[in-house]
Amino acid sequence: MSMTRTPDLVPVLSRGRHRNPRRGACFMEMASYLAGERWSDHPACTHPLLAATARQVNDRISDAGRARLAALIPSVIGLTGDDIRIEVGIALHCAITALPVVAAERQRGLAVAVLSANRLTNALDDRPEDRLDEASRAALAAVPHAWRWARQFSPGFSPSAKAFRRYAAPATVTGAVDGVATACIADPDPMLYDLLAGSIEITAALAGPAPSRRPRVPARRAVRLPGAGTRR
Repeated sequence: MSMTRTPDLVPVLSRGRHRNPRRGACFMEMASYLAGERWSDHPACTHPLLAATARQVNDRISDAGRARLAALIPSVIGLTGDDIRIEVGIALHCAITALPVVAAERQRGLAVAVLSANRLTNALDDRPEDRLDEASRAALAAVPHAWRWARQFSPGFSPSAKAFRRYAAPATVTGAVDGVATACIADPDPMLYDLLAGSIEITAALAGPAPSRRPRVPARRAVRLPGAGTRR
């Protein structure tokens, strides 16, 4: 008999915030439950910006696409840390991923975010201010008008770590998720999934060791969590 088993509890996620499990669950609410925390879509077990990315992807992806997200839930439990590079990495990943497909008016803001994230990284690593990593340069080269506008809009501007964490990074994630969800592409779901999956990988690479907290073991039965919750 194989030792590999399919989990007995496969949540069916829904949009929005839910007061309790009987009303349904979003991605982060299920994470809070599995982590043994109080029911919440802002649990302490997950980095705040990663959790924000998960909430927004959960709400903008289709019902079919959301079902794919369930397998990612255990990977965000215990994934947190204070390193500003986590915010920089998530914001940069989301901006680079979304830049090629979002509407022109959104490209400008995301191009500014790419430049700002690179400048902050350069300041942290004591490198030349205008240095761009290869992925950033390739993404900006694909949208030359937005790149030119961003250079003119923010010449030499590098946000502080505090400002980037509080304002720039959350705004970048929101712009990327909303931009992909409303982009003129056949199916935004794979890209929305990649926004979250890539953000999880980045956080895992940069975060410290997860606390040794045993996650809650779900009941051995299939459970459907129907319905849409309230808007966030």
